[in-house]
Amino acid sequence: MRRIVGTLLTVAMLGLAGCFPPPPEDAEPVVVVHGLGRTPASMSVLEFRLEAEGYRVVSFGYPSRSEPMEGLVELLADEVLRCCAEQAETVHFVTHSMGGILVRAYLAERPTAHRGRVVMLSPPAGGSEVIDAFSDSPLLRLVVGPAGVELGTDSTGVAERFGPVRFTLGVITGDLSFNPVTSWIIPGPDDGKVSVDNARVAGAADFLVVSATHTFIMNQADVAEATIRFLREGRFR
Repeated sequence: MRRIVGTLLTVAMLGLAGCFPPPPEDAEPVVVVHGLGRTPASMSVLEFRLEAEGYRVVSFGYPSRSEPMEGLVELLADEVLRCCAEQAETVHFVTHSMGGILVRAYLAERPTAHRGRVVMLSPPAGGSEVIDAFSDSPLLRLVVGPAGVELGTDSTGVAERFGPVRFTLGVITGDLSFNPVTSWIIPGPDDGKVSVDNARVAGAADFLVVSATHTFIMNQADVAEATIRFLREGRFR
């Protein structure tokens, strides 16, 4: 019953989005990037909050399970060029899960310093032990796709390809899990998919742990408030 009520409230909120005036032409753009196996709809609640604060939201959808990481980064680069060509160096990003890895890879390829701010929700920055546990299974690629199999914690994982970030980054992750199997695999506090420690990113300006699961962290009011505060001020608190 609680889940049904929550869904109805979400739908109602999205329906009210039209009540907000459109952002001005010079509004700061925010590119929102969903996670592995999700769609732009998974970020709708957070996008609603960002639009209400006057940001110009660009919802980036991508085939997370059918393309390698390099191909997905190219798609993101094309989207930024399409929507924000004149603001590419100052556009903000808000990401969930693997979306954070895409943005990190995208910005690592840019020759100039990025002046926009980035908020990552539950990024597998240090990889995920869940991927490690099933790395020998032939079903893994079918389940998570070619990009997903790169999210392990070993030296072949995509997380090992980056040094400290060179942009203003805030990371929010959760420590609540309802999955006893994955939480048994993952050492220490986790959100069901990524450990708190592996969500940390070297060079990040701020790091926040909230009571949230990996799947639904983007829907929480406290996460939206912290995200907006970081985009404005470069800090969560």
